[in-house]
Amino acid sequence: MSDGKGSAATAVDPLLSLEAALRREQKKVALVQEVSRALSETGDLDTLLTLIMAKVTELMDADRSTLYLVTEDGRWLWSKVVQGDERVEIRLEVGEGIAGWVAETREIVNIPDAYADQRFQPAVDLKSGYRTRSILGVPMLGALGGLVGVLQVLNKADGPFTQPDEELLMALASQAAIAIENARLYHSLVSQNQELQRARRDLERRTRELNALYEVEKELTRALDLDDLLSRILAQAITVLGGGAGSIALVEGGGELRFATVQGPAAPKLIERTLPHGTGILGWAIAHRTPLVIDRPGEDPRHAAAIAKETGVTPEHLMVAPLVDGDDVIGGIEIIDQRRSGRDRESAWGEEDLKLLVLIAAQAANAISMARRRSEQSNQERLASIGRMLAGLLHDLKTPMTIISGYAQLMAAADDADQREKYVDQIQRQFDLMAGMTREVLAFARGDTDLVVRKVYVNKFSEELTTQLGAAVAGRGINFEVDARYDGIAYFDEQKLMRVFHNLTSNAVEAMPEGGHLTVRIEKEADSLVWTVTDDGPGIPDKIRGRLFELFASGRKGGTGLGLAIVKRVVDDHHGVITVDTGPTGTTFTIRMPAGRPSTRAPSEGD
Repeated sequence: MSDGKGSAATAVDPLLSLEAALRREQKKVALVQEVSRALSETGDLDTLLTLIMAKVTELMDADRSTLYLVTEDGRWLWSKVVQGDERVEIRLEVGEGIAGWVAETREIVNIPDAYADQRFQPAVDLKSGYRTRSILGVPMLGALGGLVGVLQVLNKADGPFTQPDEELLMALASQAAIAIENARLYHSLVSQNQELQRARRDLERRTRELNALYEVEKELTRALDLDDLLSRILAQAITVLGGGAGSIALVEGGGELRFATVQGPAAPKLIERTLPHGTGILGWAIAHRTPLVIDRPGEDPRHAAAIAKETGVTPEHLMVAPLVDGDDVIGGIEIIDQRRSGRDRESAWGEEDLKLLVLIAAQAANAISMARRRSEQSNQERLASIGRMLAGLLHDLKTPMTIISGYAQLMAAADDADQREKYVDQIQRQFDLMAGMTREVLAFARGDTDLVVRKVYVNKFSEELTTQLGAAVAGRGINFEVDARYDGIAYFDEQKLMRVFHNLTSNAVEAMPEGGHLTVRIEKEADSLVWTVTDDGPGIPDKIRGRLFELFASGRKGGTGLGLAIVKRVVDDHHGVITVDTGPTGTTFTIRMPAGRPSTRAPSEGD
């Protein structure tokens, strides 16, 4: 017969064992819920991995755990977190070791004795002194079935890992894999958002730069001269960069700096002032080809304190950039932010502002150099123009000088006093013509339009044309005639119109070196005088027909083109029109001009 007390003890033991098992399962459920909640709330990947390892180790009643993540190329496993006495990072190739085998096959591995399995690599144990006994490893598969990593636990406290352990670890691995994917996606989105923010800031900066350069370029195109150019550049730079004042200094031939333009309260005392090379922060920046942003420049040893005191300007912030043209520094630009401008000390300019000023300075340096080159080229062209105009004048003076010489010889051989008087009169006319030529060239160079319009008897003017032009073509083998079909009165400047026909006749003579026919015809059509000059030369070359009346357009070697340019000017001044008809059988110039008094003209002499 059994003892009653023994039977009671026997009944209680299974109950206690069942209660202990229940508490363990409740603890597991609580831990699983805690893991699930933590995985859904934690976004930081490193924190998430540490949490997973701590909870997995506790749930699996293991000695330590290791979580491997697959690299982006799918070739390697990295252990990101290792629990235990020391932290060891392990890198395995997929297929290498127990974890590599799990990653390659995507199968669960449960090994009671690690050293009995040929896939186990004891190198880590040998290095750390740790002894691995049992191993349970499961693949971590993401939401779409992709491999995220491998979760591995070592050395269960009460013996080998069981089938329920496999199921629990697989469930935990699935949760962890999805959480890791979400964390990675979150970090990827954060990274992309940061990239977008950086791109947005870069785009805003580039837009600001382009807008500033566009505004500067607009001002450059409006500039009339170098001084206007510098003033516009500085004004735009101050506006774009929010400065209170500024200046542009240019390097002079001796190396000193000249303030070419200044804006702000210091302008009256600084404009056109020169300073020794390297003076002040601006001079230093120019000498060292270095842009600068200086806060509290009064504390900088390079600051020109004496000049600041003299001008009464004490800047809080200062920004300078050299004007560099190729290998040469031609000057510098300075923007200052005065205390009275309302900006406080915390609003100093930064690197982005300095970069923008450097861009403006580069644009300004290029514009200044181009303006200087244009000015030099214009001066050279002006000198060349004057030389060519003088050459043309000397060429045109040959004809009256030849006529003077001829009349002088005739006068010397004439015995009749009346005849000599006529020769003297003709010589005087040639001198008047030469003086008129000189005045004509000077007036053309200056752009003057001082006509002396008076009543002219066309028949007398025709006779003068016959005498003057006949003498000009004499001995050239040219059959010349003036066909006057109108002999009434008209209003024009006799001397200037005579110059027109001398120029047209000179061109015709040059075009017919072997001789030919030349006719000047005068007609009246309605209220207009019509003058035609016709030759039977070879015609005007095609290359200059479109610019025939431009200065220096000439179809012959050594020609200046001045004659036809003056012809066009005189005809225009008479409110007339000149046209040309040319071909291989000859050329005709036709001039149409009002016969009556011009409606707009310079003061005229008496009728």
